[in-house]
Amino acid sequence: MGLVTKHYGSCLCGIVSFEVNGDFDSFYLCHCQHCQKDTGAAHAANLFSQSASLSWQSGADAVTSFTLPGTRHNKSFCKLCGSALPSTQAAGLLVVPAGCLDTEISISPTAHIFSASKAAWECELGEVPEFDGLPE
Repeated sequence: MGLVTKHYGSCLCGIVSFEVNGDFDSFYLCHCQHCQKDTGAAHAANLFSQSASLSWQSGADAVTSFTLPGTRHNKSFCKLCGSALPSTQAAGLLVVPAGCLDTEISISPTAHIFSASKAAWECELGEVPEFDGLPE
C-alpha cells in the first residue's frame, strides 16, 4: 500500500489546525458572486476531494459554518479570526480553501469557473505593478 498524502493547515490566529489525508481531485478558482463576497477578493481558490479525509487537530470548537439559504454555497471559518477553513459538502465532497494550507500542494489550478461573473476590474490585473512587500 502506498503512502497517503498528508496536508496540514490552520487559521490566521492559530487556534484551529487540521490535517487532510489523501489527494485532491481538482483545484478551482471560482469567480461566482458568492465566492467574491466570501473572500472579499476576485475569486476563491478551493481544492476538492471525493476521497480525502479531514481531521481537526485543534480548535474544532472554534469552527463554524454558513450555508447561503437556497443554494449549495457553504463556507466554514474560524469564529475567532474569520479565516476560511475546510468543509465537508453533500455526498462527502471535501472543500479546502487553498490559502489555509500550511504545506505545499503539488496540484496546479484545474480551471477558472463561473468566469462570466468575474469582477470588471479583474481584467486589468496583468497591467498592475507588482511589489515583493508593501510599497513605500
